[in-house]
Amino acid sequence: MISDFTILIIIGTAILSIPAFSNTQLMNSLIFNPYTIKNRNEWYRFISSGFLHADWMHLFINMFVLFSFGNVVQHYYDYFFGSSGKWFYLLLYLSSIVAANATTYYKNFNNPGYNALGASGAVSAVVFASILFQPTAKIYLYGLIGIPGFIAGILYLAYSQYASGKGTDNVNHEAHLYGAIYGLAFTLVLKPSVFKFFLNQF
Repeated sequence: MISDFTILIIIGTAILSIPAFSNTQLMNSLIFNPYTIKNRNEWYRFISSGFLHADWMHLFINMFVLFSFGNVVQHYYDYFFGSSGKWFYLLLYLSSIVAANATTYYKNFNNPGYNALGASGAVSAVVFASILFQPTAKIYLYGLIGIPGFIAGILYLAYSQYASGKGTDNVNHEAHLYGAIYGLAFTLVLKPSVFKFFLNQF
């Protein structure tokens, strides 16, 4: 059964994202705009932007991936942290939205035209936390090509680093990269013994 918090996150994201598709005022009031955050102290945008998406496909992909990996992470969080596991899982998700956008904020707080949105950074954090727990479990690219999680993770980090430096599209690859790293770091800081658990999977 998928975790309750994963379902709540998906529902909450849909409730904000879907109306914002056609409501420019709502979108502009919640989107990640570093210039506005700095000059109006609207720090809530660090979180609210993670519950916005550009369109149906953007929303579906992020929530499908979260649905696929969220249960794994909460299962192991429950195993390692007991009754606190679900709360640490929720904290992982929310704090990773902030962490994934931190460097983007510092690079763009003087640029009023820069905007970002989406849960990709937080979803990356959840996926990489799951890789810590199940590194050899296969992740299927395009639903067809199965690659062991730790190899898929390495490829994802390398691509995100490359794409971030190239910067030729409108995707915030930097948020993907730092979200993924944060998912690993958050889990290992909370429970360093997870690293030994990770190694024992091989």
